[in-house]
Amino acid sequence: MEHVRLGRTGLKVSRLCLGTMTFGLQCDEETSQAILDRASEGGVTFIDTADVYPLGGGLATTGRTEEIVGRWLEGRRHDYVVATKCRGRTGRHAWDEGNSRKHIVAAVDESLRRLRTDYIDLYQLHRDDDETPLEETLRALDDLVRVGKVRYVGVSNFRAYRLATALGLSAAKNLVRFDCLQPRYNLLVREPENELLRLCADEGLGVIPYNPLAGGLLTGKHERGEPPQGTRFTLGNAAANYQERYWHDREFDTVDAIRACAEQAGIPMAQLAVAWTLSHPAVTSPILGASRPEQLDDTLRAAESPLDPDLKRTLDDLTEGFRGRQQVISGVGRRRQALRGRAAQVRDRRGEHRAIPLGPAGPRNQGLLKLRLSLLDGQPVQATKPGSATIETAVPSSLNSPSTGPVKP
Repeated sequence: MEHVRLGRTGLKVSRLCLGTMTFGLQCDEETSQAILDRASEGGVTFIDTADVYPLGGGLATTGRTEEIVGRWLEGRRHDYVVATKCRGRTGRHAWDEGNSRKHIVAAVDESLRRLRTDYIDLYQLHRDDDETPLEETLRALDDLVRVGKVRYVGVSNFRAYRLATALGLSAAKNLVRFDCLQPRYNLLVREPENELLRLCADEGLGVIPYNPLAGGLLTGKHERGEPPQGTRFTLGNAAANYQERYWHDREFDTVDAIRACAEQAGIPMAQLAVAWTLSHPAVTSPILGASRPEQLDDTLRAAESPLDPDLKRTLDDLTEGFRGRQQVISGVGRRRQALRGRAAQVRDRRGEHRAIPLGPAGPRNQGLLKLRLSLLDGQPVQATKPGSATIETAVPSSLNSPSTGPVKP
């Protein structure tokens, strides 16, 4: 299997990563080790886990997954890149969760013990912690890197502005820097494309997306109605979360359309979904999950067979609605589509009128920016004749200053 650099670091990881959150609850240790064996046979050398796994468990099962992975790693630790995470509740005390120095230092030692290793290749914050200053968190992680317990650090489920703030703080304070992001990203969850993936590409962060199969929905095996037992949609305390994410008519309608594309291309749906995730240039290594070894057969093939460009464009168009809210000024992406082919008469505060086309064909200039801003401000749009509209803008006259030049949305 191909190995690629994790962001701008010198660390190389396999193009696919094995996720382990099913180990210890959804599947027993024997099955878990069989899954690890199958992934290893397929060339996967990158393993991701977390101190709170298995998924769907509680305090009584916390750490069980790391223990299973640790027993499997004995005698072959150097052959794998091991990633784990901290942040979730691991004990009964108030300080047994979060990204405080106290919790991070205690959590990493427990993970090292369970994984039966003296270092962790990639240590990640499972989620953000608004109650702990980022500088405190970064200084704790910086200390772990300096003493050799951790090689690299990353984050999961961070908002773009918080990740950007952390990167700036690391640079300003000369502290360890986050080298990767683990977002939820798949054909049914495309919001990360709007900001997070762009930020990672610009700043040189690796991207290791989880849920590339949308909890199994993108395998095409599920039908509408009651979720089947033995899946993430009925698994302990995770069931409600996964149903809220994916178990909706809109998602099922889209899966039906994706299934038709897969059948026409002669590709299993699971392979298709993972290959689509891999096709984004910012993505380093999608995280594959499984509850049986044979489930990896299709997903492992995604690394061997890049997605056909025409098929990718079809899937992009089919799932465009799952990109969520677009950037406000740049867009109004849906509005631009709705206004395709129309023209507008724009009158600014100086009383000047100008006809400009609307929609994707429209110019990215002052006039269009004023029009968009007026739409966002709730200004009335009055059709004066077919294909045109008159809009009173509320844009400051400073936008029209010759010294500022054209304003691009």
